[in-house]
Amino acid sequence: MSTTTAISTAADYVNAPLLYKGKVREIYDLGEHFLIVVTDRISAFDYVLSPAVPDKGNVLNRISKFWFEKTADLMPNHVIHTDLEKLPQGLIRDNDKMKHRFMVTKKAERIDIECVVRGYITGGGWRQYQKTGEINGIKLPEGMRKNEKFPQPIFTPAAKNDVGHDEDISFERMEELVGKDIAAELRCQSLKLYEFAHAYCAERGIVLADTKFEFGIVDGKVILIDEVFTPDSSRFWAKENYALDIEIDSMDKEPVRTYLAGSGWDKNSEPDPLPDSVVSETSRRYRDILNRLTGQ
Repeated sequence: MSTTTAISTAADYVNAPLLYKGKVREIYDLGEHFLIVVTDRISAFDYVLSPAVPDKGNVLNRISKFWFEKTADLMPNHVIHTDLEKLPQGLIRDNDKMKHRFMVTKKAERIDIECVVRGYITGGGWRQYQKTGEINGIKLPEGMRKNEKFPQPIFTPAAKNDVGHDEDISFERMEELVGKDIAAELRCQSLKLYEFAHAYCAERGIVLADTKFEFGIVDGKVILIDEVFTPDSSRFWAKENYALDIEIDSMDKEPVRTYLAGSGWDKNSEPDPLPDSVVSETSRRYRDILNRLTGQ
């Protein structure tokens, strides 16, 4: 296992009020801005698992930082900076532990829609298609095969739920929830961002199968928030592993899902701690996708 100490919470290292604790991220109040810290916690099937995975948080944060910078000309985002030296004196108790895992961001009003773009028919989209021939109300051609690439990526939104699963909805339902203008803008921006990242990943031997975005509003304008094109928000496949009609091993926490699926866990109770070998392999995968995407 990595000798790096895993950070399961940032509360021990941040001298600021904790506003929100998600499965992985924690948001602290800096007054004018937020401090968003990415921990090493890992979740599956709506449970936070133990132990935390070393390096996961700083990998996710560095990948998001990379993509926020790379897509800033396509879509404004919430990042102010990620520089320890710009933080108020005394805010952070341990600079070494925190230096790669935080962002200072604008205080956006979150739009409660998860904006999902699918370039390939797989995962939950494939399961929907098998039952109905549709995904989120979008009628698809008959005879599609698992993992097949869509002629054009499709936009399949979900209504955000802070507890439990988000709810897949049609675009028409999204228009009812946020208004037609906002819905159209989110769909357009999501597809544009996906196309950009899909092309970038392809040059590096990676297939970006699908991804999800979150957006917020600052000063009346829509901006990109949360995380972007990370292994926790996207499905990455190594190009050499891509094939139809199989379950492709994705470049993320797949070792955790595989272990849990074969462990006999009922998914309705607190799972046992993950074995060291699973934690170590998951940590390695997160570092690998950082290297392949960014060269870091």
